Amino acid sequence: MPLSREVINVQVGQAGNQVGEVFWEMLLAEHGIDKSGHYTGVDPLQLQRAGVYFDEITGGTSNSTRYVPRSVQIDLETGVCNALKSSSIGGLFRPDTFLNAESGAGNNWAKGYYTEGAELVDSILDIIRKQSEGCESLQGFQLLHSLGGGTGAGLGTLLLNKLREEFPDRMLATFSILPSPAVSEVIVEPYNAVLSCHQLLEACDLTVCLDNEALYNICTNTLKVKHPGFRDLNDLIARVMCGISTSLRFPGQLNGDLRKLAMNLIPFPRLHFLMPSYTPFFDPKAKQYERESVPDMTKALFDRKNLLVACDPRFGRYLTAATIFRGNVASREAEVAVREMQDKNSQHFVEWIPDNVSVSLVSVPPVGLTQSATALANSTAVQELFTRTLDGFSAMYKRRAFLHWYTGEGMDTMEMSEAESNLKDLIAEYQQYQEASADEDLDDGEYQEQQEEEEEQ
Repeated sequence: MPLSREVINVQVGQAGNQVGEVFWEMLLAEHGIDKSGHYTGVDPLQLQRAGVYFDEITGGTSNSTRYVPRSVQIDLETGVCNALKSSSIGGLFRPDTFLNAESGAGNNWAKGYYTEGAELVDSILDIIRKQSEGCESLQGFQLLHSLGGGTGAGLGTLLLNKLREEFPDRMLATFSILPSPAVSEVIVEPYNAVLSCHQLLEACDLTVCLDNEALYNICTNTLKVKHPGFRDLNDLIARVMCGISTSLRFPGQLNGDLRKLAMNLIPFPRLHFLMPSYTPFFDPKAKQYERESVPDMTKALFDRKNLLVACDPRFGRYLTAATIFRGNVASREAEVAVREMQDKNSQHFVEWIPDNVSVSLVSVPPVGLTQSATALANSTAVQELFTRTLDGFSAMYKRRAFLHWYTGEGMDTMEMSEAESNLKDLIAEYQQYQEASADEDLDDGEYQEQQEEEEEQ
């Protein structure tokens, strides 16, 4: 049995736990494990690296092997965790990995970060320590949360900071759902999101950005769902998470762990916000008419319609990208398709990072499909998301609207101003690299200055 580099999954808040539930259901199906944790599949590849996300437990009355998710479920109110416990896969999780308070964070980032969340954080770390002690070779953590509310945003980022202190040499990756004006439920979302991004910039190695607006568009325009609910949106997120984690969960040639993935995608430490895309998305009625060739899939991955964030990549430039093909795909075919797509659209890729699109192949396709592809792109177009969130933030912060809810939890207004200027700096950095050309020489003095600036920030 090859050594599995384990990942601990942490899901925080309502969105995190609801997405997590669908993610685990998909993982079970892909690894041939039933809802009681027993293996029922037929392909030996399914179990070869199942240890990345599952603990193997042998014993009990039947003396059989059970696969238990290596996961921690957290919320500041009882409803979501109880719903997960009573769901069809609720019996799969260890009972001691659920943790919730009673009061809730009331969509207030400061409650999640400073008061309610802070009371819970030590107990959470105890559960995570226990999980990590059972690992042979822990590669890192993945956190599922949304940035618009109180628990996922406030407690989620507090937990990231604590994990960074406790496990400084492990990878921290997040799947972060950003708010979007088209699908807004909470007036103070921009406050919560900007305060969260301020923390993510420093505490995290890799952030996969998702937003509800793009998910809604895919559901209504491509999948032809008239009135998408959260279950439909979560289904899309889970599909992409399965796609991104494919190279960790099945044997493939490239990007076998989180660190390698980050190494190829993140040229500068602060620019670690990645845009995911996925194909095929299609109307279930049209399923039998769909047969995508590898060049078609490659083109679709870089098409705005298949992006899970609402921004336009044509207005930015790709610094790096990683493509992951699943199913029976020839490596030569995939590499040629990616190279041709890059040559055709060379103005959208920076020329000062050669070979900046990596290709990895995994022979196991997703359940119900023969082929699929996922991409993670580091594009300067992501600044559009931050600009949009910042506009909402600045409009309210100028008037100091709703601020008393945050200061009432012991938060200093200086932190708001700091978060605002940190995000403005990030947008300026993206813009600077978008305009940078290969001919500009950066001498050592300038490099030193840049490093110092980054450290100060």
